[in-house]
Amino acid sequence: MTLDHEAFRALLAGEPLPALVIDLDAFDANVARHVAIVRAHGLTLRPATKSIRVPALVRRVLDRGGDAVRGLLCYAVAEAEALARLGFDDLLVAYPPWQASDLDRVVRLTREGVRVSVACDAPDALLRLSAAGAAAGVRVAVTLCVDMSLRLLGGRVHLGVRRSPLRDEDDVLALARAAAALPGVRLAGVLAYEAQVAGLGDDNPGEPAQNAAKRWLKRASARELGARRSRIAQRLAREGFALDHVNGGGTGSLDTTTRDTGVTEVSAGSGFFKPALFDRFAGAHVRALEPACFFALEVTRVPAEGLVTCLGGGYVASGAPGADKLPLPWLPPGLALLAAEGAGEVQTPLRAPPGAALGRGSPVVFRHAKAGEVCERFREALLVSGGRIVDRAPTYRGLGHCFF
Repeated sequence: MTLDHEAFRALLAGEPLPALVIDLDAFDANVARHVAIVRAHGLTLRPATKSIRVPALVRRVLDRGGDAVRGLLCYAVAEAEALARLGFDDLLVAYPPWQASDLDRVVRLTREGVRVSVACDAPDALLRLSAAGAAAGVRVAVTLCVDMSLRLLGGRVHLGVRRSPLRDEDDVLALARAAAALPGVRLAGVLAYEAQVAGLGDDNPGEPAQNAAKRWLKRASARELGARRSRIAQRLAREGFALDHVNGGGTGSLDTTTRDTGVTEVSAGSGFFKPALFDRFAGAHVRALEPACFFALEVTRVPAEGLVTCLGGGYVASGAPGADKLPLPWLPPGLALLAAEGAGEVQTPLRAPPGAALGRGSPVVFRHAKAGEVCERFREALLVSGGRIVDRAPTYRGLGHCFF
């Protein structure tokens, strides 16, 4: 980001605060870095919409990526439907639908010719999808979601997210065979995401021993899951299953998720914004990315010398609670949250360094800990290039959507 605090002050003069700002120059540079990596690996990139949540920016990734970018990885069936209504296609929903309203949406999109596939990881979920598809006279595309976590000590240690009961070749093959024998569904692919590699920061300040252990675990996990994912894909191919996609990867593992690890495509999204959590990654790919997403709050109180208080700002990220999930004060440099208050729903006090030119009405610029989550707090994003606002783009919330 080339803008300093004074440039932000000028940029936001007259704009209502809080405001969401996207630096398109940094965003485009990050897209180009992602595309270069997947091209070098002979793969395609499926952007993860959960980490963007601004349809104009989703479209920008597709347009700038060309043939290296294919389809979208969605987080909700209702979201996939909303994106389809905006003209997007080839939609993979990463989280299994169950409720009737979501099944109705999947069937309706399929009947309309939208290319949509939904994650599935259990026989009862598959039967439910089969019944919905058969009743409507369509075949719903399903993607088998496989647990890629690392298990040690006979399973007593689990490193990764709790996503799916499917783990090994036999688990996957049994559900694939079940899908082949059922009406109303067809097997489209495999989703095998390595969260403990892609999303685990390994360069946390003041934690050298933990960082070293995390890097070892990430390398060990990448080897294990790459071999296991390859075996799964090869076993399905030998059994005659022609898959549209084998999906894996994430921003933090983009440079290690290759064809040798069994994938045909990779997904990423957070790296386009580079939120604050990704400052804690040691990998060269993540380090090269540029912060591109910011929000600005207004100073409305000056309670004492060296302290300012902003209106609003309690935009805390999801996940296990901790200081790393709080928004990061970014500009002017040297600001810090107060441990006793953190980022509050209606006010966020900050300790300011000597000489900080902050009075009532001044903007303070923050970075969110994660990527797309901050968009739920804003109706529009200010798109900035060359130091000026060049456009405004509605977020999902600005378009009236609240998926969950």
